Amino acid sequence: MTGYSTQTFKDLKVFTGRAHLDLAEAVAKELDIELVPTTARDFANGEIFIRFEESVRGADCFVMQSHAQPLNKWLMEQLIMIDALKRGSAKRITAIVPFYPYARQDKKHRGREPISARLVADLFATAGADRIVSVDLHTDQIQGFFDGPVDHMHAMPILTEYIKSKYPLNNLCVVSPDAGRVKQAEKWANTLGDAPMAFVHKTRDIDAANKVVSNRVVGEVEGKDCILMDDMIDTGGTIAGAVGVLKDAGAKSVLIACTHGVFSGPARERLSQCGAEEVITTDTLPQDTEGWGNLTVLSIAPLLAKTIREIFENGSVTTLFEGQA
Repeated sequence: MTGYSTQTFKDLKVFTGRAHLDLAEAVAKELDIELVPTTARDFANGEIFIRFEESVRGADCFVMQSHAQPLNKWLMEQLIMIDALKRGSAKRITAIVPFYPYARQDKKHRGREPISARLVADLFATAGADRIVSVDLHTDQIQGFFDGPVDHMHAMPILTEYIKSKYPLNNLCVVSPDAGRVKQAEKWANTLGDAPMAFVHKTRDIDAANKVVSNRVVGEVEGKDCILMDDMIDTGGTIAGAVGVLKDAGAKSVLIACTHGVFSGPARERLSQCGAEEVITTDTLPQDTEGWGNLTVLSIAPLLAKTIREIFENGSVTTLFEGQA
């Protein structure tokens, strides 16, 4: 006898960092499992310690982390978790990154600038991640930064289904906040009953962060109920300015929809007072509705749970947002 055989089985385990426990618990509930008990603490100098309280040997491991503020801390914590799993002999490690950190730095605008989105992909690979799952990357090209499978999920079905359930479709107009997101706006328009489209022409100051001027609307929006869609909203200046431009152009009402509500600094005040009927986002990042009069938060947990299940069972992730294999 030169060896022996055993009946093999697959073991799914889900882990989470400390940035967004509510989302991780919601995903685990959808999967009807418990999160793996984890010890996580900070040393006095800011170093992070991680230890998992059960064996991970041979397991198919999914490591969740939402990269809210302080982003760099939560990124480092996820990398440490992945390293711990690799050293614990996990069979496969998938990094669940609902909001991809540094996604806006995906190319060089001028000389001597970094491509930080690529650096983050390299960090995940070096730590030991075999696969990445993210939702609505800032640009599709980020998928090519990681030398392995990247499952790029889309929140559009979640957002559009909510809009369909609450607003009549006969007077809608889908508006892109800039020319760069027109292709995505086309998908929204097709999903919302072949609605007409428009986009806001804007200029950006490349020497200063978060400084954008919305100039004019390209397209017919007069008398329309406008859906202003984007992948993320940070300080809210661009979107709030676009709402004003749409109102000046005669829009009947404006609805804001985005996947990632970063909502830094003055965002809450700007978006609450800009004249938008409603601001819709998902919980890829932790959200607090206190102080908002018009914020609606939709759960991304069912989509992430289905994605994890399809990956674990070697199914088709594409069917979750395209409806076909």
